[in-house]
Order: sequence, then structure tokens, then C-alpha cells
Amino acid sequence: MSDIIAAIVLGIVEGVTEFLPISSTGHLILANQWFAFSGARLTALFDIVIQFGAIAAVLIVFRRELVVGEAASPHVLPRRWWRIGVGVLPALAVGALFAESLERMFFRPIVVAIALAVGGVVLLAIERRTWKPRWQVLEELPLRTVIGIGSIQCLAFMPGVSRSAATIIGAMLLGCSRELAAKYSFFLAVPTLAAASGYALLKTSVPFDVRMIGLLSLGFVVAFVVAWGVLAVFLRYVRTRSLAPFGWYRIALGVLVLFLLGMQ
Repeated sequence: MSDIIAAIVLGIVEGVTEFLPISSTGHLILANQWFAFSGARLTALFDIVIQFGAIAAVLIVFRRELVVGEAASPHVLPRRWWRIGVGVLPALAVGALFAESLERMFFRPIVVAIALAVGGVVLLAIERRTWKPRWQVLEELPLRTVIGIGSIQCLAFMPGVSRSAATIIGAMLLGCSRELAAKYSFFLAVPTLAAASGYALLKTSVPFDVRMIGLLSLGFVVAFVVAWGVLAVFLRYVRTRSLAPFGWYRIALGVLVLFLLGMQ
């Protein structure tokens, strides 16, 4: 029963946090302190599988923009995926060269707490500046802007930074509207998470049994359903509202975790 509860809780955490600028990896590291599975290898595999649930949610919610395409504009879909493909290249390069070293150095609660707080301050600073967006549509982004956003996304290799926050902040700094920044963050998640999760899955050698398959399936479904809802709500939110509440949340959570770590 405890593993079922852990599967549900961690699936919810992944679904809620993957696309919000608050760090899914950071939250999962913290959540695993209280809702860990009975086996360490199951925990590692579970974290991979629930990310595939989040990827599936993006493809379903944005199926017209990413999969089906617009009938009236047949050239839009290739141009869109070209910018997604180029944008993910910096993360693929950094991941291939340094991912394991970065994981050994930074995957600790204290690093997550500091990164959460610092990222919150940056998010507040970005929202307080006055700027007029230059770009409203992904297909119009120039190559240098795409590479710039993709490079900033690499900051998310440090847990607690948040891949979503890094890409949204980077896109806004480089002239994207808040809505385009959020959408591009969602779109970049597909190849980024697929590559990271696929690579981790290839390295994982865990014997499967009926119980494990059941837990993995439960986590996948929970993450998929929750992420689907979060994507729809968050996209409507960013069209008209500030991201400042997420900045304050990050700061509060980071300070709380530092306090709790200091009490140990």
C-alpha cells in the first residue's frame, strides 16, 4: 500500500511541476525524502517513466500544433519542429558530456533549496522589468534566438533551477512574449525529456514483475492526467497574468527546505 501511495503522490508531483517554473526534479528529490519506494532501483526507473507521462500530455494538448499541423499552413509544422530541434541541441551536447558529473555534484536537497530560492529571485526580477515582446509566434524566431534559449535551458541541469523556468526566463529575456515563452518551453520539453529519459532507461537494468509494471503504469497515468490539466490551465494563466507568484513560491520553499535541513 505504501508503494501505491508513493506512486500516486510522485505522479502528481511530476504532473504538477514539470511544466511550471518551479522545478520538477527538485520537487521529486524532496518528495522522495518522504515518499520513497521500498527499492532504490524502482525509484530511479519510476522517475523516468513518469516523465514519459508528461511528454505524452504535451503531445495530446498541443497535437494540432505539434503533430497534426494546420491544414491552411502546411509549411508551419516543419518550421516549428526545426526550431524545436535546434533549440534542444545545446542541452543534448551538455547532457552527453557532463550529465553524470553534474548529477553526482548537485543532486542534493541543499542544492535544490538554494537553486529554488535564487531562481525565484530571478523570476521576480524578470517580471518587474518593462519590455515590449518582439516575438509572438514560434515560426518567426531567428536562429540565434533559438540557440540562445536552448543554451539557457542548460542551466536546468542543476536540480532546483527548473527546465521550464530557465526556458521561459531565457525566452522572455530574448524578446518572446510570455505566452510564446511558455509554449516554447512546453515544446522543448518533448525532445529534451525524451532524450534524457530514454538515455536513463537504457542504462537501467531492473528486473520487471507484475507489481512493478502496475506501479509504473499507475505513475505514468497519474502524471499524464495531471500534466494535461496543468498545461491547459497554465497556458491560459500566462496569457494575462504575471509569473511572480511562482517566484515567491520558489523563494518560500527554498527557505523552508534550508530551515528544515538546518534543524537536522
